[in-house]
Amino acid sequence: MPTLSAQEIIRLNREYTFFSWSVQSAVDPIPAVRGEGVYFWDADGKRYLDFSSQLVNLNIGHQHPKVVRAIQEQAAQLCFVQPAVATEPRGRLGELLAQITPGDLKKSFFCLGGAEANENALKIARAYTGRHKVIARYRSYHGATHGAMALTGDYRRWPAEPAIPGVIHVFDPYCYRCHFGWTRDTCHRECITHIEDVIRFEGPQNIAAIFMEGVTGSNGLIVPPDDYWPRMREICDKYGILLVSDEVMSGFGRTGKWFAVDHWGVAPDIITCAKGLTSGYVPLGAVIVSEKIAQYFEDKMFWGGLTYSSHPLACAAAIATLEVYQEDGLIENAATLGQYLGQRLEDIKARHPRVGDVRYIGLFSVIELVRDKGTKEPLAPWGGKSAEVNQIGAFLRENGLFTFINGHLLFITPPLCINQAQLDEGLDIIERALELVE
Repeated sequence: MPTLSAQEIIRLNREYTFFSWSVQSAVDPIPAVRGEGVYFWDADGKRYLDFSSQLVNLNIGHQHPKVVRAIQEQAAQLCFVQPAVATEPRGRLGELLAQITPGDLKKSFFCLGGAEANENALKIARAYTGRHKVIARYRSYHGATHGAMALTGDYRRWPAEPAIPGVIHVFDPYCYRCHFGWTRDTCHRECITHIEDVIRFEGPQNIAAIFMEGVTGSNGLIVPPDDYWPRMREICDKYGILLVSDEVMSGFGRTGKWFAVDHWGVAPDIITCAKGLTSGYVPLGAVIVSEKIAQYFEDKMFWGGLTYSSHPLACAAAIATLEVYQEDGLIENAATLGQYLGQRLEDIKARHPRVGDVRYIGLFSVIELVRDKGTKEPLAPWGGKSAEVNQIGAFLRENGLFTFINGHLLFITPPLCINQAQLDEGLDIIERALELVE
């Protein structure tokens, strides 16, 4: 039981700490005290169904005993050594990641999160190619540090500008709101061909890498057409550009495969990851590079380093987490339940006038809310709020459903250990919330 009341926990947090991406006087946090599986509880004993895996990272669910035990055992043995020292969990984790990643991805640099992973992938790509420009997409989020924020295409980049030079943004395969005016039936794949045009205008000899989320996450959960990733691989090979898949949110079973790119049989040159790597139990991220990139640094300086790189506590947690995915069949569960979730979402879309589109792959899904299905006007501005969306959010919280809402996008990304009854429980609450604004 907490030693402080719910009100006191909130007061101390608000008075002495900053909350992310918020006007500080407007935050109204839940004072969480414990969790188990797909649920967590606040200090007043209220239970919440976690429908967003916190920040789409708690893939194995709250308080899995195997991972908790691994952290405890590693803490009792060796909490920390500096990264020039070799440890067993570091080596074992590197080997495990080489086994589950596609293609010849082999060697990992361990950091503390997704932003640091993308920062270091950027440095590695520039060092390896000798080129300075990189391409990323507008509806992307790669992290809040300076280089990662430069890669990010969304509105959170603007306050951080001027950012690092050399980043060029391109459009996304956003079929519901095609930037080129096509429909799914008339699609010309200009979301792909215009990227090659940009490469030519910027000079292929200047471009080190293309950074893309495996499946776009917080900016709309955009699932690309089946030929998108394979054709991007072809374009990168054609011009000697590195292909980087940011799997921070879409990796580790979230889409029903180890990594999102596995759905399309593509092996990137670099994968960046974090979140589901430890399911958030301990901070950890990784940059995993191909054998040819790893070999490059055998006789050249690797200009990267962090005090907490390869932290033994985090590596031990990650090993246990990867074992949980396999032992508990969580990736298979995400694939199987993902099909059921897709059917339910399509049914919701057909019956609710405020639902313009639904997108899903595994247990990675979103409801896009609109004022009118014909005009597709969003129910809230991109990155903003509206009375209707606020009403939906308040109803969900009041009824014990915790999920992530970004503007007019309502995410459904529960822990991979969820069952069908629990999934229905959350979807039924969402439907009741939709009825309020209809």
